[in-house]
Amino acid sequence: MGNIPDPNKIYTYADWKTWEGRWELINGKAYNMTPAPSSEHQFAVGELYFALRHFFQNQHCYVFMAPFDVFLSKNETYETPDDIVQPDIVVICNKKQIVKKGCYGAPALVVEVLSPSTALKDYNEKFYTYQHYGIAEYWIVDTANQMVHVYNLHEGIYQRHATYGQQDTLHSVQFKDLAIPLTHVFEWS
Repeated sequence: MGNIPDPNKIYTYADWKTWEGRWELINGKAYNMTPAPSSEHQFAVGELYFALRHFFQNQHCYVFMAPFDVFLSKNETYETPDDIVQPDIVVICNKKQIVKKGCYGAPALVVEVLSPSTALKDYNEKFYTYQHYGIAEYWIVDTANQMVHVYNLHEGIYQRHATYGQQDTLHSVQFKDLAIPLTHVFEWS
C-alpha cells in the first residue's frame, strides 16, 4: 500500500517525495491532485494552453500544462523546496528555471482553472503562495461563471487587473500583445 499523507499533518519535501499519486505541498499541508478534473476544466485548460503556446512559440517563454511540478523555496534551495505546486498552466520565461523534474522558482505567469474541489484552494492557499513567491501574474479561470480574473503583483501584493467574461478578450498585464478571445475557452461550460 502506498504512502498517503494525513490532511491534518504538516509535511516536508522529504515526505512529499515518498507519496504515491499527484500531490501538492503548500505551507506544509498535503493536497491531493486526484481524481481527474471534469471535461469543462480540461477543455478550458486545453484552449488556454493552445493560445499561450501559439503566442509564445516556445521562443522567449515556455508553456507547460499539468501535471508539472513547480518547486518554490523561500531561500532558493530548490533541492529541498518549501512548497510544491502543480498549476494547470505555467509560463516560464527563464530557461534556466526548467529542470528535468519541473520548474525551480516562480514562473512568469500561472493559470488555474477552478474545479469545485479546488476553488477555495486556488482563491486562498495558492493565491497567497503565488503572491508570496512573486509570481508576477495569476489568472483564475472560473468556468462555472464563465469569467477569468487576472491578477498582477504590485509592490508584492496581487491587485485585480481585470475580470473578463465569455464575450471578452483577455489581455495579459505583462505580455502587452497577448490577447485571448474567451468565447472558445468557455464553449463547453
